[in-house]
Amino acid sequence: MTLTNLLAISTALFALGTVMFLTRKNSIALLMGIELLMNAAALNFVAFSYYSPSLNHPLDGQVFALFIIMVAVAEAVVALGIAIAVYKEYAHVDADQLTELQG
Repeated sequence: MTLTNLLAISTALFALGTVMFLTRKNSIALLMGIELLMNAAALNFVAFSYYSPSLNHPLDGQVFALFIIMVAVAEAVVALGIAIAVYKEYAHVDADQLTELQG
């Protein structure tokens, strides 16, 4: 697989994540869009690290990808906890109908 193929896949993931984030009203779908955006960035880091290795820092892309994955996991845990709490309170997770949370 070439760098161009990996960048095309990453671009498709990023575009799909952006469309999902901008068009969905369900909080879970919004989170899935954000996860796709983060995965596209991680794929870019790994692809560029693989195809342009540095002799001083050969694993930079993989380390950045691991940090992105850790941030994505932490974001998912917190956001899903909030979504479950909102569902228990309001019986839905529609982001447009949650106007009572505004401060």
